Amino acid sequence: MNDGRLDEIVYEIMNCRNCTLHLSKKNYVPGEGSESAQVMFIGEAPGREEDEQGRPFVGNAGKLLTDMIQEILGLSRKDVYITNILKCRPPNNRDPMESEIDACFPYLMRQILAIDPDVIVCLGRHSARVIFEHFQIPFRSITRDRGVLREKEIHGKKTYFIATYHPAAALYKPPLKEIIEEDFRTLASIIKRKNKTLFDFFS
Repeated sequence: MNDGRLDEIVYEIMNCRNCTLHLSKKNYVPGEGSESAQVMFIGEAPGREEDEQGRPFVGNAGKLLTDMIQEILGLSRKDVYITNILKCRPPNNRDPMESEIDACFPYLMRQILAIDPDVIVCLGRHSARVIFEHFQIPFRSITRDRGVLREKEIHGKKTYFIATYHPAAALYKPPLKEIIEEDFRTLASIIKRKNKTLFDFFS
């Protein structure tokens, strides 16, 4: 569906001065991937490696995410779109401030509308809380609400939402890796179901 708007959004992000994070960051991290991605992954904010490279999820957590995208979903990074709620790294990887989220969120919404994904995957509690609240999806905690598919219409199109733990959490608590993998298998099932429906429609 993308009609060139994504490049415009990235350009605006790369010149953003809407909050003070642009003063401390090394690089903006707008996001990367397919402009027509079926699946969009949304994390919290760039970390140290991401700030250095200007790319999302390129550290150890990013490697884990990339591996699960390939091994469980059967996709590559270039097939999906990966971004964060914040496009600049908060100092010392602290939690995002509400004022920073408010300043950055319009960019994310425009990315969602430009890419028009079938599934939005919220990585971690901050992402899930912000995204779910915006789309009026009940959110209690990442522990209680992860792994459950939710449906909402975005501009007349049915879109699925699912939350899971941030991949970084599995680096500190290895048992969480199995839980994230379980959620990815749920994600894989909905992708397979939607693609089968499209195949049946065109066959």
